[in-house]
Amino acid sequence: MVAVPATPPPFVARVERVTAADLPYSWRPGCPVGPSQLRRVRLRYLGFDGKPHLGRLVVSVGVTRDVIDVFRTLYRARFPIRQMRPIDVFHGSDSRSTAADNTSAFNCRYAVAPGPKHWSMHAFGEAIDVNTVENPYIQSGRVTPANAQAYADRSNVRPGMAVEGGVLVRAFTRVGWGWGGRWQGSPDYQHFSTNGR
Repeated sequence: MVAVPATPPPFVARVERVTAADLPYSWRPGCPVGPSQLRRVRLRYLGFDGKPHLGRLVVSVGVTRDVIDVFRTLYRARFPIRQMRPIDVFHGSDSRSTAADNTSAFNCRYAVAPGPKHWSMHAFGEAIDVNTVENPYIQSGRVTPANAQAYADRSNVRPGMAVEGGVLVRAFTRVGWGWGGRWQGSPDYQHFSTNGR
């Protein structure tokens, strides 16, 4: 007898204010936005185990509706997410967060890109990295995080991957966000942002 998958509980999302105390590692004076311009979005997502979980993303107050729309679409499509915790859980370390396959948003840091030093869109709360192992950043042949090597081959599509025409990319495109997977020469498959950078 074939088991019928259980219908997951309804999608839920709640927007909350944050303070500097909530962002001990990801924010500091001199960052391009302050805590008053950020919000924590608590939302339900489906894990790779097929079960519902509650996650948290810290984003700009101006994009909370976009974020809720995107993750509602992913939830309804049963797109799996490994985990979703603020970067402060990883003491603000982008490398620790990405190696843990964590989906996160705000982090007051500079862009990991060639050229002059400039703020990442994460520093504005207007970028989200999704399933960072399944969707690595590839620059000059180097795969980041290192444990994402198996996902450098984008032709072998597996659950949780961001692919052209797939539900993840379409969900962000629908709200007007750009995808780093389209960057020439150094694709960042995990990265989605309001301005595509």
